[in-house]
Amino acid sequence: MTDDIKLGVQIVEIEPDFSGQRVDNFLITRLKGVPKSVIYRVLRKGEVRINKKRIKPDYKLQAGDLLRIPPITVRKEPDAISNQLAVVKQLEHCILFEDDHLIILNKPSGMAVHGGSGLSFGVIEALRALRPDDRHLELVHRLDRDTSGCLMIAKKRSVLRHMHQQLRDKTVEKKYHALVAGDWPAKLRKVTEPLRKNTLQSGERMVRVDHIEGKESETRFRILQRYQQSTLIEAFPVTGRTHQIRVHTACKGHAIACDDKYGDAAFTEQMKGLGLKRLFLHAFSLRVVHPATETTLAVEAPLDADLSAALQQLKRV
Repeated sequence: MTDDIKLGVQIVEIEPDFSGQRVDNFLITRLKGVPKSVIYRVLRKGEVRINKKRIKPDYKLQAGDLLRIPPITVRKEPDAISNQLAVVKQLEHCILFEDDHLIILNKPSGMAVHGGSGLSFGVIEALRALRPDDRHLELVHRLDRDTSGCLMIAKKRSVLRHMHQQLRDKTVEKKYHALVAGDWPAKLRKVTEPLRKNTLQSGERMVRVDHIEGKESETRFRILQRYQQSTLIEAFPVTGRTHQIRVHTACKGHAIACDDKYGDAAFTEQMKGLGLKRLFLHAFSLRVVHPATETTLAVEAPLDADLSAALQQLKRV
């Protein structure tokens, strides 16, 4: 049985960090446990006020605004995170870099970056549970659930804006390691096939090469090590489309090991025979401009034990 928490009227002075954010998004983040339908209802009825005036959901907050939040009930759900405390605490040991602005961690494979679609929690919810005093933790970007490696979390909204601008300007350098089927051609240094995202009736997302309606996409590749029947490659996605590296390798006939969406079944079975139980795609390195110091921040995430063990069993050529 859940317990509801009834909050009285709140008057919040908007800090400069939240200047420019829509009021509906601010409330959704602040009032966790309150359904979005309730938030939009109180906005529509004029119960939320800025400087004593009614506002619309798309109103952009200004530093110094006085936001009135009406009495509201927050539903307190059973703590799904506490039921998997060991998994949550593991994240503390995954942190590669942290200061007052950013956290960069080596995300484990199999853990989603956020809850939803049947998942009670992901990396961001777990970090918020671990760091209750860091109220403004937000994902800067995403990694697929089965992909491991460097993941950035902003500690302030101003940092989030700064990092998103870098992503738009394509100045963030993210490099991945992937083990692919077959002998990767030395001349294949760039793939630019346009990609289109589709959602199946089951809700599963699939991405296809589509030269008519697909979005411009580019991934650059470099060979790291050749093995018998496989190649370890470095992938640098210039654009950031969903499943981009996985589709760009597969469409060239060199699918990533243990890829359950776009993989080569025979290659996957071969790798599973060596004990590999996860997608061999790892966000190995990250280079960004630090939002405060304006210096280059470079971080590397070591391969986990599963990936390293698989490589050790392959024969180099």
